[in-house]
Amino acid sequence: MSPFDMHDQVAVITGGGRGLGEGMAHCFARAGAAVVLAARRQAEIDQVAADVRAAGGRAIAVATDVTDAAAVERLAEAAEKEFGAITTWMNNAGGSPVITPLTQLDPKEWQACVDLNFTSVFTCSVVAARHMESGCIINTSSLASYRGAPGSGHYGACKAAVNSLTMTLSLELAPKIRVNGISPGYVPTEIMMKALKLTDEDLPKLPSQLGIPLGRLGTPEDIGNLCVYLASPAGSWVTGQTIVIAGGH
Repeated sequence: MSPFDMHDQVAVITGGGRGLGEGMAHCFARAGAAVVLAARRQAEIDQVAADVRAAGGRAIAVATDVTDAAAVERLAEAAEKEFGAITTWMNNAGGSPVITPLTQLDPKEWQACVDLNFTSVFTCSVVAARHMESGCIINTSSLASYRGAPGSGHYGACKAAVNSLTMTLSLELAPKIRVNGISPGYVPTEIMMKALKLTDEDLPKLPSQLGIPLGRLGTPEDIGNLCVYLASPAGSWVTGQTIVIAGGH
């Protein structure tokens, strides 16, 4: 059996309605896992779930606000009811549309960013740990967690906190549950395009402008395949790591 085989696994993916989450869903499904898609927009996750099933996979969609602890608990219960024990929990929901210096940031926007990008990861991880006998929690971080991020300092600070949370949880939940993170580079999702005010015409020149050594932008499948590695038996001796996947950038 392939060490990347996940036919006996159940993966919950927050932020699963588009972008990276959609790519993760297809990668997990192709590896054999049943996927449980969570996001606030029911129509988006319904479409991704339908696409997964059309390709021969197993998927359900559960509308969830990850900043609501009760909703996260209902998500876990729905996953177990449909597919059985959860073995992978992907904390992928996040982002911030606000670009502004920290000195000009509205305190309400700061709190909203913390709630979505940091506190929700804590909440989801606690719920996941309570519902998992063994398996893997994976947290989506960002390159902004490692460096100054003018205009996005609130987001970068939250993701740096997520990296710390990943390390601590990996120690507290070992040996039964592994906890890792991923820090994606430039992937032209809708969120990235809006944040950087890019158009499709900007994309061909972007890798050279950014100085990406591998010469191309990433894809959601690039990110999803890394997640499959971390969640599958192939990654069974990896925990406490946040892995940069950014084409060498």
